[in-house]
Amino acid sequence: MEYHNPVLLKESIDGLNIKPNGVYVDVTFGGGGHSKEILNRLGEGGKLFAFDQDVDAQKNAIADDRFTLIPQNFRFIKRYLRFYGIKKVDGVLADLGVSSHQFDEADRGFSTRFDAELDMRMNQTGELSAFEVVNNYDEEQLSNVLFQYGELRNAKAIAKKIVAVRQDEPIKTSFQLKETLSQFVPKAKEHKVLAQIFQGIRIEVNQEIEVLKEFLTQIPEILNEDGRLSVISYHSLEDRLVKRFIRDGLFEGQPEKDFFGNIKVPMKKVGGLIVPTSAEIKENNRARSAKLRIATLV
Repeated sequence: MEYHNPVLLKESIDGLNIKPNGVYVDVTFGGGGHSKEILNRLGEGGKLFAFDQDVDAQKNAIADDRFTLIPQNFRFIKRYLRFYGIKKVDGVLADLGVSSHQFDEADRGFSTRFDAELDMRMNQTGELSAFEVVNNYDEEQLSNVLFQYGELRNAKAIAKKIVAVRQDEPIKTSFQLKETLSQFVPKAKEHKVLAQIFQGIRIEVNQEIEVLKEFLTQIPEILNEDGRLSVISYHSLEDRLVKRFIRDGLFEGQPEKDFFGNIKVPMKKVGGLIVPTSAEIKENNRARSAKLRIATLV
């Protein structure tokens, strides 16, 4: 399988502060680039567990006695680590979003570049596809998806247009969807607007926001005292959740204060926000929107 260079490779693995005999988790295995670098830094007694629900990624499993690939969604991280007898780990890495391979495989339906069936499932056995969202969600549901996850101000108008067009025949392919919404896609902003529309649908199909929240809330329970969390995100929805959880231990509202006015939170940030260098972005365009945040237990 063809996978591009892993984003922020050195910085994200440096952030884990690898112990040679430690236990680590790469929850977004993909092409295995980050996992290979973790294994390079582990000694003989170290262990690495990786998660990936995509059968394409599972074909990249690394032949190493220290490595175990778990073919599941990382929202179940605590459950499956316990299955393998692991209660605490020394570090967790997450490289969120869609892999370059998923974008480049035309028939997966993730990319606006190819005419493919509306799919967008990261788990190819999942029941909900982009076709179901586009053709079966009612107007209000569609509008909410496009507004919340695509961050589109004209989400209501776009949803109304989709519902009107699909009454004549189903919208089956990515190019049909693009044609349906052409009036909302000015030439000067074509790539940006289409990317937002596809992003909104994709996040809904894969429950990406719910998955990220479930994952983050389990981290304080499974990290050792000096363990590290290293998260790479690619859009503001993800990054805001990661930043907020590290800062407050919550996704909304305000953390409770004790009698003395002190806030009790489970984690604290390590260093500041890390973004790719211009050289990395030139070499790997996918890195252009990447943001890395590192945290440890308080």
